[in-house]
Amino acid sequence: MGDVDELWAQCAESLREQVSENVWSLTLRSLRPVDFAGDKLVLEAPNPIQRNRVNERYLQLVEDTLATVVGHRVEVELVIADPGAMPQLQPLAPSEVAVTSPAVAVRTASSETNESHAARLDPRFTFDAFVSASSNRLPLAAAQTVAETPGKAYNPLFIYGASGLGKTHLLHAIGNYVQDNYSRMRVLYVTTEHFLNDFIDAIRNKTTLTFKRQYRECDVLLIDDIQFIQGREGLQEELFHTYNTLQGAGKQIVLTSDRTPKAIETLEERLRSRLLSGLITEIDRPDLETRLAILRTKADYDRIALPDDVAEFIASHVRDNIRELEGAIIRVNAFANLNREPITLDLAKRVLSDLGDETPVITPEAIVTTVAEYYHFTPTEVRGPRRVRPLVTARHVAMFLMRDLLPDYSYPMIARIFDDRNHTTVISAVEKIRGQMAERQQLYDQVTQLRRQLKGEG
Repeated sequence: MGDVDELWAQCAESLREQVSENVWSLTLRSLRPVDFAGDKLVLEAPNPIQRNRVNERYLQLVEDTLATVVGHRVEVELVIADPGAMPQLQPLAPSEVAVTSPAVAVRTASSETNESHAARLDPRFTFDAFVSASSNRLPLAAAQTVAETPGKAYNPLFIYGASGLGKTHLLHAIGNYVQDNYSRMRVLYVTTEHFLNDFIDAIRNKTTLTFKRQYRECDVLLIDDIQFIQGREGLQEELFHTYNTLQGAGKQIVLTSDRTPKAIETLEERLRSRLLSGLITEIDRPDLETRLAILRTKADYDRIALPDDVAEFIASHVRDNIRELEGAIIRVNAFANLNREPITLDLAKRVLSDLGDETPVITPEAIVTTVAEYYHFTPTEVRGPRRVRPLVTARHVAMFLMRDLLPDYSYPMIARIFDDRNHTTVISAVEKIRGQMAERQQLYDQVTQLRRQLKGEG
């Protein structure tokens, strides 16, 4: 079959029968055929989010359907279309974009007179820019589902977690996705503080009807930091009725907080029960691999040449807050630019000296170097392939200490440090040293001394 358009038309018809209308409309309908070479079909997706979603969720289905149509297996490659090469899904005319309040980001069909005063949705905060990891996978998946099918699933969606972990990013990502794919839907993003200020202004200016219409006639309501509503009875009353109105109309509500609804004090029970009625999901603190991925994503976005040892230094010091993580790389880059210096580990330590004065930094390189010196080898020998008994012992001790002192490092990560060995080698080494320490006093004393030295305890 040589006609790629005809091939894809048959495949698309079959795909539409196999998926829900929402999945077809939001994910598969926008794909366009580019080239077909017999065993490979190239498809265009309108943006990175669509491409990633198809790759992660529907690629196997597409390839199976193609195999049925063509009669043999066909590899599918997804590329991103040029912005001007294909029409966007339900494009929005410029006259339809406006904002009704300085406190919110909202898309309506009203005039643009207030737009310049608005706190717009941040276009940088998209699903594609969000680093997925085990600590945030469920909230991310829930947010993507809500964005794809507003008001149909997880309503309300309640995302909680400590400050600086990505809750606001997900709110903006939902808003940006809906605005890009549902041009007729009105999206309202607001912080609880702005919600309160709007409420007070409405009472003061006797414009409560306008206030109620603004919040109750949107299609997607995104409220950030809902924990600040505690103790504010009037605002809770207003949110309760807003919630009921939107829920009854099948509109989507997404809220974030630093704690669960049960932990928000002085919250009216009827409002608490409403917040508990949907999906409640937690964003946890990122592990080391995730922090490194976030740093590299930030560096790529800002075109910062970030050496691996500097990224590891920052990620090892800033553990709990993504904003601080990104702030650290901004500080280092600004200092380097101002002084016209390249970014190095020494420069990072000088600029970020306030991050780690209390305890010494323990890094894989520090462990390898310390163990190598102790056993009279070079770091290259400890990491390398040579297998003589004293060297193998030193290598296994280094692996054991990494697993012991760097809990964020997984076995595969440690294996990569030692010339990309298999992670099962590291597991075996760690278990071997652990067992030998219980039987050999000398080895126990050596490992204990190395641990104290690395921890700065003498």
